[in-house]
Amino acid sequence: MNIKLVFRIISILMFIISFFLLFPTAFALYYDEIHEFKVFLIIIVCAVLCSSILFYLLKSDKKQNLSSKDGFLMVALSWLTASFIGALPFYFSNSIPCFTDALFETMSGFTTTGASILTEIESLPKSLLFWRSLTHWLGGMGIVVLTVAILPVLGIGGLQLIKAEAPGPSVDKITPRIKETAKILWLIYLGLTVAETILLMFGGMNFFDALTHTFGTLATGGFSPKNTSVGFYNSTYIDIVITVFMMLAGTNFILHYRMISGRYRSLLQDAEFRTYLGIFAAATLLISFNLYGFYETVGESLRYAAFQAASVLTTTGYATADFEKWPYFAQAVLFLLMFVGGCSGSTGGGIKVIRIFSLLKQAYNEMKYLLHSRAIFILKISGKTIRKDIMYAISGFFFLYIFLVLIVTVIVASSSQDVATSLTTALATVGNIGPGFGKIGPAENYAFFPDYVKWVLCFAMLVGRLELYTILILFTPVFWRK
Repeated sequence: MNIKLVFRIISILMFIISFFLLFPTAFALYYDEIHEFKVFLIIIVCAVLCSSILFYLLKSDKKQNLSSKDGFLMVALSWLTASFIGALPFYFSNSIPCFTDALFETMSGFTTTGASILTEIESLPKSLLFWRSLTHWLGGMGIVVLTVAILPVLGIGGLQLIKAEAPGPSVDKITPRIKETAKILWLIYLGLTVAETILLMFGGMNFFDALTHTFGTLATGGFSPKNTSVGFYNSTYIDIVITVFMMLAGTNFILHYRMISGRYRSLLQDAEFRTYLGIFAAATLLISFNLYGFYETVGESLRYAAFQAASVLTTTGYATADFEKWPYFAQAVLFLLMFVGGCSGSTGGGIKVIRIFSLLKQAYNEMKYLLHSRAIFILKISGKTIRKDIMYAISGFFFLYIFLVLIVTVIVASSSQDVATSLTTALATVGNIGPGFGKIGPAENYAFFPDYVKWVLCFAMLVGRLELYTILILFTPVFWRK
């Protein structure tokens, strides 16, 4: 492994994070938060100095490329570095005086989980609330993808970073050049950010609230500057806008590019997208039917059902109602959605629709084999043949995902938590969802967990965000062999 190259890239990442810390610094100055302004400024100066020294000491005149091992290690270290630096403003401003809690909040932000330890969100300074939401936005598309866009300029290849960070079972480049792919993805992401911010401002939100909620929506993260999340506004218009953009964020960004390019048929031809919409529609209708009577009108039932179904399916975690007070059938549908997640290539977490769809098709093929043992059945999705090695990888991922959820469930339960709380805490962190059931419902938070559980949940959030293999492979002996 090229450890020097890995840490040189980390130094670049530190500089990028320092740049984005300038934005909450500006907010601190605007809102006259002098203490927070000084804290941000000191952290930026220290991070830039460390980054510059590290980059200078590790410079090389040769063009270098990352190996697969280098890519995995760099991605893991990048998220840890981002979370550590990102936690410092909360800790040194004394807004979150416990470093474990500060790291948990920041890890939750960068991994777009949205699980919070804050009991009184609105009491935080505006600059810290902005930084809290900005970690979502950066983690959504991936700081690594942003880094990849500038690495070729420095003579460093970046394809292995994309492969390690890509949120799906396979990597689909938009263009032959990985740098151009990263730039196009970020431009689409930025365009959606501007569009949603403007639409939310039309709905009555001020600029700060519109921007922070947009960050949480497009990153499918769920951090809100309000204690009661999106429910604070009690607006049908705002609910509809955020629902639409949550679904867009949970869609493969390659499809967004194809739509912009005028290839509209690709939406209907994409089996994962059709399944994704089908799951959302079915869940919305089932929950709406069950909520009729709980809410006075069909329209109101549909509004709350669609929003919450989109929120859980895309692993955003926003809430407009305390769904733990809903009928048990509606809660059961939401619980099942926690196992799904968004589409591959989206900012959503979870198992991903394509994996669920592939496993179901493979299971159906196995049943056909039982009836026709000599027949040959080829697994096809969207007209493309799925290779056996991909199915093996999906099956392995699914097993590891469920196994990790069970392990985290047991660890959480060791802190004297009930089964519902323990299981949904595991699902909500590994799947990067945020809220769950029991003591971590939409009206609750994660503050009550002991420190050792919070560290385990930080690990679960990171593993879930980076698609399991990227982190777990670091714990295998074969990874460290030459």
